[in-house]
Amino acid sequence: MTTSTTTITAAVAHLSDPHLTSGPLAAAPAESLHRALARVLTLDPLPDCVVITGDLVDRGDRRAYRVLRELVDRYPLPLHLLAGNHDDPEALLAEFGGTRFLGGSDRTHYAVDHASFTLLALDSSLPGSPAGLLGPEQSAWLDTELARRSRLPAVVCLHHPPADLGIPFLDAMRLTDGDALAALLSRHPHVARVLAGHVHRPATTTFAGTLLATAPSTHLQSGLALRGEVPHYLPEPTSFLLHLRTGDRPAWTTHTVPVSHAAATIGGF
Repeated sequence: MTTSTTTITAAVAHLSDPHLTSGPLAAAPAESLHRALARVLTLDPLPDCVVITGDLVDRGDRRAYRVLRELVDRYPLPLHLLAGNHDDPEALLAEFGGTRFLGGSDRTHYAVDHASFTLLALDSSLPGSPAGLLGPEQSAWLDTELARRSRLPAVVCLHHPPADLGIPFLDAMRLTDGDALAALLSRHPHVARVLAGHVHRPATTTFAGTLLATAPSTHLQSGLALRGEVPHYLPEPTSFLLHLRTGDRPAWTTHTVPVSHAAATIGGF
């Protein structure tokens, strides 16, 4: 019997939608995010980075961003934060602008050059709307950044899914310029994954010649409301996604990693 050794050449832990608060109900979502981040630290090998695809806080409250800062400040892995429709980009920048959590940038869209891939973080938040929008300026920036390291895989991250996922209530508040994003990404065949949040459920679909994956919430999950009803939040088990590339294969693999309701080891930081 022969055995083979798998070499992981790139790995991204994908968390989403912690919805942190700062009031009397702040403990539960903060503990859930901490537990998920600690679970990441038990992976072997450790991923290259962690990305949290938006809705970092629940009401755009600056105090909630300070809770997040206190929670992640000592985290030992590269950690990339994105804005969602519940976030306030100005408050997010006030707390995290220029830090490693926004790629050292003073903007809420930025690129991070990892050794074996490029991570592109987008801000799809649209003031006053639960739906998302990138707009022409950010799209032009993305086009330029994707061309810059075309020899390496690119992982494109945003909060709002740019395609329908079969949940009508949430599909009505997806990325409104998703078709334009699809046309843009189709010109860049090295895009390995499009990572999103917003739906509080794991879901995958093909998109622009690659795979679109949404991560579950680290706190509460959304009901699978396939007939158009409001998908109320459920205390279902929490998890995150692990996207990895093995060897020099162009294809990536996505795993679901349980966090709660599991006899899993939890790391400390």
